[in-house]
Amino acid sequence: MQVIFLAEKQCILTVNGAYFGTVDGFERKAELDPKDGLFCEFLPAEYLPVRFRLDEEFLLSPPPQVNLYFYREGVAVYCHNFVRSDPSLTVLWQEKVGGSRLTLCMQGKLQLNLENETGFHIVGLPEELEQCRPYALGGEILLEGENCFAVLSREGKLVLCTEGKVLGRENGTLRAEIPFSDSMGHTAVIERRDQKLLSCSVRSAFAPTERTFALALFESVLIGADVVPFLADDLVPKAGSLKKFLGKFTSVVMTDDPALTGLVYERKPRVFDVRYFRVTLEDGKIANIKEE
Repeated sequence: MQVIFLAEKQCILTVNGAYFGTVDGFERKAELDPKDGLFCEFLPAEYLPVRFRLDEEFLLSPPPQVNLYFYREGVAVYCHNFVRSDPSLTVLWQEKVGGSRLTLCMQGKLQLNLENETGFHIVGLPEELEQCRPYALGGEILLEGENCFAVLSREGKLVLCTEGKVLGRENGTLRAEIPFSDSMGHTAVIERRDQKLLSCSVRSAFAPTERTFALALFESVLIGADVVPFLADDLVPKAGSLKKFLGKFTSVVMTDDPALTGLVYERKPRVFDVRYFRVTLEDGKIANIKEE
């Protein structure tokens, strides 16, 4: 079967001890037989390696640091969530915010220790927040990084954690811009206070091209943006039922064919299926959508 290797960080990939190449966000393909039980190792600099045996059992239940994406020709193996090789405990800062004592530290992974009247809580965080600073946000805590932020409850629950820019945090109201990282450069500007979303406006930076028109339609369905501008007149009345028709997909994949788009559906934790949908254009608008 065809196997695509991808990784969150740049890694050296070996298969059965033989150097296979450098793997990162760009794919590396190989024809492999799971019956051979191949031993694979992803080795990033300054992080512990991820090792597994690529066999039939692996394809049914991958380890925690591996996601599998099954597509027509085979499977994509994506390694992520690497642990730093230095096991020592490093305290990055300690602060007291809104009656809570916070300690941000690194020990293989980034974590926040939060202590207040509700108890002692350990909160795992993405390492993108390593340079974050804490602020009181009403009854919650805001961790603000350069291009990401997180909101925690006093009980140590990670309420929100995302890429984005904090635009304001006055009077307990969070105002932020969150990117969707899609082909049209959609972002959402939100206002949030007291665990409630007060407003949300979605805007785009780019118009879709002929190459990305179908892709942009499915991305718009995924993020809840307006899809009417993409649809031919006969399909406009069905715009509201398009999300139900497509089902619960988690991401969108471009193919070599502009009219064919892959939608990613979760089969179970860490295992996903890619289903393909073809669009038919009439006068520059989408007149039909069917699964292939």
